[in-house]
Amino acid sequence: MPWDFLVAKSDLRRTEFRETTPPPLNDGQVRLAIESFALTANNITYAVFGEAMKYWDFFPAPDGFGRVPVWGHARVEASAHPEIAVGQRFYGYWPMSTHLTVQAKAGRTGFTDVSAHRQHLAVVYNQYQAVGATDALEAHRALLQPLFITSFLIDDQFDEHGFYGARSVILSSASSKTAIALAALLKTRGGVKVVGLTSPRNRAFVEGLGFYDQVVLYDDLASALIEGPAAFVDFAGDAAVLGAVHGRFGDDLAASILVGGTHWEAPREGGALPGPKPVFFFAPDRRAKRLKDWAPGEFETRYGAAWSGFVADAPRWLTVGRGEGQAAIQAAYLAQVDGGTSPEAGVVLYPPH
Repeated sequence: MPWDFLVAKSDLRRTEFRETTPPPLNDGQVRLAIESFALTANNITYAVFGEAMKYWDFFPAPDGFGRVPVWGHARVEASAHPEIAVGQRFYGYWPMSTHLTVQAKAGRTGFTDVSAHRQHLAVVYNQYQAVGATDALEAHRALLQPLFITSFLIDDQFDEHGFYGARSVILSSASSKTAIALAALLKTRGGVKVVGLTSPRNRAFVEGLGFYDQVVLYDDLASALIEGPAAFVDFAGDAAVLGAVHGRFGDDLAASILVGGTHWEAPREGGALPGPKPVFFFAPDRRAKRLKDWAPGEFETRYGAAWSGFVADAPRWLTVGRGEGQAAIQAAYLAQVDGGTSPEAGVVLYPPH
């Protein structure tokens, strides 16, 4: 029986599975059976900012509940679209459910969901890419690709602005996959020192990646020898960390960029901060800008070159775990909410069909 995994908007630890009945298809609609999806701290960020950033709007749910968006693969189960065949596979943005029905607009490399309730949302989340059979790197792609695009765009923004004049770029939550991807890109680009902030339990892992020039524990930030001016990219969403960085550098902080919320339960209201005002980074806006700035196809070429090297190296430091069925999905979700997953591990989940 098809089902949705529902999360209470007022309490992200309160969850339930609810059976659903897929509706008959109208012209142009396609029903996809979700084969697998990755679950990372990024998905908890979607839930934390579900109202503010409209992540809950992608997949409607009963009052008081949301369906957490995830990235993964699905296969066409039924189609009322002449250009999309039963059995085709697609990579994209799904709910934590067994199925999704879309209003498809076919394109050169896949389709776009043009359902009315998604029209006010960033188009990048509504696009689905046709893929072939499963291969050895599919799970790594599902875990890393949604995060890597954000890192690629931040790296590009740093390049455009000459690192804002910074000599060091400091990344909080240095063990998070988005921070790791940005560190790898910055290391490859060169010209700036890449500094990772992390906890004692993750220090050895972060140091072993080889992407950071310097690894600093949060508690050592005030005394660590970090070359300024510095730019800060905050993946933690923790007001205490943000305040500590601004307090340490003040006017020697060249830029402060807010990205995620891995420390999602930490206080977010930090009051007035010395130095530059923190600015929220929204990847779809940056992507849209570069699509206009660059010649047709240039974005895809640059992104593809950066991505292929990063994902090929990923099995060196990222081990993929597999979970099947409702109990495994719920356990993996709650582990992410509680921050209990190891940074060197990734989880790909498989709803039963």
